[in-house]
Parts: sequence; C-alpha cells; structure tokens
Amino acid sequence: MSDISFHDELRRKLVHLSSFWMPAVILVFARFRWELVLFFGVLAAGSVLVEHAYALGKPTVRRCYDFFFRNMLRQQPKKSDWVVSGGPPVLAASCVALLLFPPVLAAASMALMLGGDTAAALIGRRFGKIRFSNGKSLEGFLAFLIAGSIAFALFYSFSGLAPMRVIGLSVAAALAGAFAEFFEKKIHIDDNFSIPVVAGLTVRLLLLAC
Repeated sequence: MSDISFHDELRRKLVHLSSFWMPAVILVFARFRWELVLFFGVLAAGSVLVEHAYALGKPTVRRCYDFFFRNMLRQQPKKSDWVVSGGPPVLAASCVALLLFPPVLAAASMALMLGGDTAAALIGRRFGKIRFSNGKSLEGFLAFLIAGSIAFALFYSFSGLAPMRVIGLSVAAALAGAFAEFFEKKIHIDDNFSIPVVAGLTVRLLLLAC
C-alpha cells in the first residue's frame, strides 16, 4: 500500500501521464532510431546525476526537487539518501525498448506502461476491494489490462497489421505487462522499466510464433 495521500498519488500519475511525449516522439521520429537511443540515454544519465546531486544535498537542486516532487515521494528520504525516482527507469526503458524493438513497438510498449500503470494505481487506490498479499488489488490489475490494452493498440495501430491482430497483440502485451507490474517486488526491477520490456518481448515472440 502507498503511504501518500490519494491527492498526491494523483499528482504523481499526472506526471506519469505527461511522459506520453516519449512514445509520441518515438513514433514521430521513428526514422531517427539511433539518434533517439542516444537522446533518451543522455536524458536518463542526466536524470540520475540530478538525483545524485539531490542525495548529496546540493542546495539549489534540493530546493527545486523538493518544490516539485517531495510530497509525491512514497517514502520521504533522509539527508544523503540516494532516492531514484520513476524518471530514470522510464527514460532508460525508452532507450532499451528502441534498442530491442522496432520504433512502433517501442512506442506502443511505452504507452502501455504509462497508461496501464496510471490506471492501476488510481483505480486500485480508490476502488480496490479485493487485495492480494502484496497489497495490490484485483480492480487495479483489471484497470491495467483495460487501459494498457487501449494505449498499446492506439500506438501499435501504426504498425500496419490488421486491426484484429493489433487488438489480440495489445491484450497479450497488456497481460504480460500487468504481471510484470504485479510481481515488481518479487523480481526487484522497477515496473517503469520492466513493463515495456516484457510487453515488447511478448509481442515479438508472438509475431515470431505466428
């Protein structure tokens, strides 16, 4: 369970949704695949450096970071703690997805993570009644499946595949991503990173099998 308020969780997820610019950029600039890999890689490294500066207590960085994000952290850090937010894993996932998958699949996998994870967190917090041992809810899991499938299908429709095939692959990708999110604590990988990678790999394997 999260130990921040629903209001602050909503703010967190609005920041999350703002990251839809990433799959949009991947889709629009698909022909510049390797330039995008470099772009997202540099942003990921820069984000880690900023958070390291925060951990070291750099006054300017701390003031800026606290102003924007402090109330959205699920655990308030102690001074000198190096808290890695969701930013670096999301940027790293964009970079790795582009290395592993065609740009359209990379964009769709990122969109699935952003839409599905947001829906799971908000629906699970507000309406979750059936809880599992890890604190996650059935309602959140189902919300991930629905929102993730829709987000993936919207982006993957640019793949040129038949609509029914896109829908089938979207549901499969969302199901794989939902399990990656559900077992985040078991696999010890940030779900912002694992979801798009697992979803993309699932689709690649299904396309090879078919």
